[in-house]
Amino acid sequence: MNTSLKIRPLEQNDEAEWRRLWTAYLEFYESTVREDVYATTFERLIDPANTQQCGALALFESRPIGLVHWIYHPHNWKIEDVIYLQDLYADPTVRGTGVGRALIEHVYDVADQGETPTVYWMTQKFNTTARQLYDRIASKTVFVQYKR
Repeated sequence: MNTSLKIRPLEQNDEAEWRRLWTAYLEFYESTVREDVYATTFERLIDPANTQQCGALALFESRPIGLVHWIYHPHNWKIEDVIYLQDLYADPTVRGTGVGRALIEHVYDVADQGETPTVYWMTQKFNTTARQLYDRIASKTVFVQYKR
């Protein structure tokens, strides 16, 4: 990827391309969401009054090729909030070009600007390609996730 890559916050007119990318992300994880979840999630991500949920697109020559969603939340062991990087997706045609790294680094930059030093995320064990990147730019923790 070269300097034609741009990361920017989601905007109202991004809904169709965001939906295309998020649908592909969900399909990768063999998951789906209802139509009202699509609509509500997008509205939350672009609502300037909602400072907890955020999203950005990666664009290459003005074409959306990736997305990232993150959530700020309090942490009982810290004064400052932490960021949970919930969704990260790069179109398969651009994987390996630095788009995923650029999206994560965008969230890191946002975190640093907001004095929110902790950014964390999860992935599934089978996501070996992404884990190669994650192992280079973050520390794997010893925690095991449980879910009701």
